[in-house]
Amino acid sequence: MDEMWSRVYSKKTPCWLWHAINHENGEVVAYMLGTRHNEVVWKLLDLLAPLNIEIVKEYSDNNPAYRDAIPYNILQVGKKNTQKIERKHLTFRTRLKRLARKTICYSKSLDMHKILFGLLINSLEFNLQLF
Repeated sequence: MDEMWSRVYSKKTPCWLWHAINHENGEVVAYMLGTRHNEVVWKLLDLLAPLNIEIVKEYSDNNPAYRDAIPYNILQVGKKNTQKIERKHLTFRTRLKRLARKTICYSKSLDMHKILFGLLINSLEFNLQLF
């Protein structure tokens, strides 16, 4: 699990993409857009619950939100095992201009931002040709 930031409407309004990937094959299992607080992690875990996936380990960075939501024996903090998800962040940033770190391109609404993320993830994960 990891999060990456983007902006909605202006530089002053950050939006965080929280997503979980399968560590073995790199597929996005679930994602959620929101703030950088604990509630969003709980919502992401709620999305994972109906999938009946046995979570043995969760690799993440040192964000306190993960420590509050994920049991200590499952959470493994560090950069060593997060290379796949960080690589996915780079792919997202190169494919969608709104995610670039220094850009003048922003979504004008959170709804449009959610739609764009959904299209991006679905097209990358399922090899959909949108255009």
